[in-house]
Amino acid sequence: MVKIITDSTNDLTRELLKKLDIEVVPLYVNFDSDSYKDGIDLNTEQLYSEVEKRGMLPKTAAVTIGDLINVFKPHIDNGDEIVYTGISKQMSRSYENALMAKEELETDKIYVVDSKNLSSGIGLLLLKACKDRDAGLSGKEIAERMEKNTDLVLSQFAIEKMDYLYKGGRCSSIAAIAATVLRIKPIIQVRDGKMSVQQKPIGKMKSALDKMIAQIERDKDRLDTDHILVTHSIAPESAAYIIPILKEKFPGVDIIETCAGCVISSHCGRGTIGILYMVKE
Repeated sequence: MVKIITDSTNDLTRELLKKLDIEVVPLYVNFDSDSYKDGIDLNTEQLYSEVEKRGMLPKTAAVTIGDLINVFKPHIDNGDEIVYTGISKQMSRSYENALMAKEELETDKIYVVDSKNLSSGIGLLLLKACKDRDAGLSGKEIAERMEKNTDLVLSQFAIEKMDYLYKGGRCSSIAAIAATVLRIKPIIQVRDGKMSVQQKPIGKMKSALDKMIAQIERDKDRLDTDHILVTHSIAPESAAYIIPILKEKFPGVDIIETCAGCVISSHCGRGTIGILYMVKE
């Protein structure tokens, strides 16, 4: 049997994770000495309440080696193979910790894949992996296909407010002030495991949403039509605007709405929303 395991930054819904039998290992969200397991001890609404109450952003921490060993070991003892992927190794130590957990367990039945992504960009890889697992592929085959698929995931997010990026050290105070004054809603893309600013639309959030929709339209001829994911950090109005348009433009494609967890939300802030999809090889 092949067991697919991921971390809490995958941002698929709990219902979907349960249905697909994907096990999740949480990252940590820390407010000074108070530590919370992402998605277990703290949800996104509670995260924002804590930020407001404490007047500070949390620090996030990788999945620990011990946690990974505790999750991996029962499956290895049962004779299963494991395919594990989580947040990009360029964004967290979780990938290296998974390799170290594998080394500690002294097994060749664990395949650790760098997703080169975050949020439901990881989720797209997991959906493909489950399809491969259910088709009877081995752990090695699933991992090899997943590694190829990492380059086919296109992730883009519109940031409503720059305060979390600034407070988290991901943009300068000058950039944050300029964005606020000019009403810039930056669109962040993830490519090769790194985040970069793709566009800087000015004005209302709708402008940024329209630009993301225009981008996926440009990719229409090479779009992988299995799934499109719309993931947001408590941005229901933006989701309600995007999803009907995508359903009209891409009939027959499974469009899934998901919510960003605490780790992703603590870096991007309330109102962030993304359109994530895969393209054909």
